[in-house]
Amino acid sequence: MPNTISIPHSYETLPTTDIKLTHHPPGHSTATPIVIVTLNRPEKRNAFTPVMGADLQHVFTLFDVDHRVKVIVLTGAGDTFCVGADLEIEREERMEERMGERISERDVALAIHNCRKPTIAAMQGSAVGIGLTLTLPATVRIAHQTSKYGFVFARRGVTLESGSSYFLPRLIGYSRAMYLVSTGGVFPGAASHFDGLFAEVLAHREDVLPRALELATDMAEHVSVLASAVNRALMWRGPGTVDESFVLEGRVLGGFIGSRDHIEGVNAFLEKRKPNFTSTVDDAPAAYYWSDTNVDNVKIAKTYSKL
Repeated sequence: MPNTISIPHSYETLPTTDIKLTHHPPGHSTATPIVIVTLNRPEKRNAFTPVMGADLQHVFTLFDVDHRVKVIVLTGAGDTFCVGADLEIEREERMEERMGERISERDVALAIHNCRKPTIAAMQGSAVGIGLTLTLPATVRIAHQTSKYGFVFARRGVTLESGSSYFLPRLIGYSRAMYLVSTGGVFPGAASHFDGLFAEVLAHREDVLPRALELATDMAEHVSVLASAVNRALMWRGPGTVDESFVLEGRVLGGFIGSRDHIEGVNAFLEKRKPNFTSTVDDAPAAYYWSDTNVDNVKIAKTYSKL
């Protein structure tokens, strides 16, 4: 596969089929620190297709290496976030085609997970199956109080995908995860079964995307994109014991002390002003690459690029 990735001048003019890309704030002809990715099949309630998967894998690969982009907001068109896989398309595909060379749910989940920029999932409507699991690698999920969400795989005669057997119990605990995947039930966003999955649950559907953009704006303006990326990597890809974590955190923190983002963060705090962080995700200290696995993980999205 090619080793280079072509960064577009504008995401709004990037050719896509089943998703829509929008700069935020609106009115900019070039990429902004916040990009909105909208699942854009409202007539099919944003049902997931291989084409949508290819679009998502493509753009999250770009976001990872585009230093202009700091936060991604993922949402859906209309009143539904995503009803899961488009079963009509699934039924039409032959099994050998499904297992062949095409973008899979795995590729999409890895692209979101390995994107070093935070993703906020603005789930303004119902989401089931892959419509829910594709948000598990996101940094933050905001849901609608009465929309329905569920891991319905067992009710369709299939099993978990998109790394959800890894993400879900780590996000909400094994007891709640076992209940959700074993019942295959669908519940409103405010249900206690989801405790810990949604960072916020809002009463009004129309408030979900604005709240996500409000949060994204705060993150883009006040958070070091580099420190944020490394913090998430420490949690997702850190060692398995507390003693090893102490050692690793000390090494990584030592690489940040005295860095330009550290100096800027301290000065901005003391001077009571907004920080101007200039480090990119490629400026991580050497200690960040604490294992071969970590190096592979932060680059895997580029490996999957079809550009």
